[in-house]
Amino acid sequence: MNKQRQQLLIVDDDQSFCQIIKDYLNSQGFDIAAVHDGIAMKQYLSDHTVDLIILDVMLPGENGFSLARQLRADNHQQPIIILSAAADEVDRVVGLEIGADDYVTKPVSLRELLARVRTHLRRFQSVPTTSSIQADVSPTNYTFGPFTLNTTTHQLMKATSEVNITNAEYHLLLALVTHPNQVLNRDQLMNLIRGHDHMPFDRSIDVKISRLRNKIEPDPAAPVYIRTIRGEGYLFSPQG
Repeated sequence: MNKQRQQLLIVDDDQSFCQIIKDYLNSQGFDIAAVHDGIAMKQYLSDHTVDLIILDVMLPGENGFSLARQLRADNHQQPIIILSAAADEVDRVVGLEIGADDYVTKPVSLRELLARVRTHLRRFQSVPTTSSIQADVSPTNYTFGPFTLNTTTHQLMKATSEVNITNAEYHLLLALVTHPNQVLNRDQLMNLIRGHDHMPFDRSIDVKISRLRNKIEPDPAAPVYIRTIRGEGYLFSPQG
């Protein structure tokens, strides 16, 4: 029996570019559809389930940043890879802060895009990799302060209310709660989250930490759960 192909969606107004991406990713074992603006994306998602979205920033009508923010607000958990012709660090940070899982600049290497797609799909599906997170997880729930992280449902609850977190934020928090009161540097956190699939000197972990603090810290400017240890990394303190 053939394994079901994973479903991807690319949102980009450059139809020639979309066709190149479609042909390549189809040849690599994926089913990929293309739409060319935000309205078409919303219509497609209302009728189809996808495993990953490749989303361009510069679109007619709403831009990709706004669309990604709406997807996360609507609790769409599938990975989002932002595409942009702008290599500016500010744009990259904005893309990650609004909930995208990755940011790739154009012109994009097809092989690099394929590697990033595969990496985020593996993480989203929680397939065991070289990451040591799976070996560390034994309880179903991890509790700190008023929060409970459920490793079965991937939900974060604050008392009886669910806190909306992305898949990337879930895996980051899981890495932290399974290593309490330990200083973890960026590379250690990336290895826990992605195995060995991360890029050298990848500082996107700082952005993810900032986003997570905004959701769990009483005062994100003075964090008590995820503390910065200057020159060393981050330390998760369940006691707050």
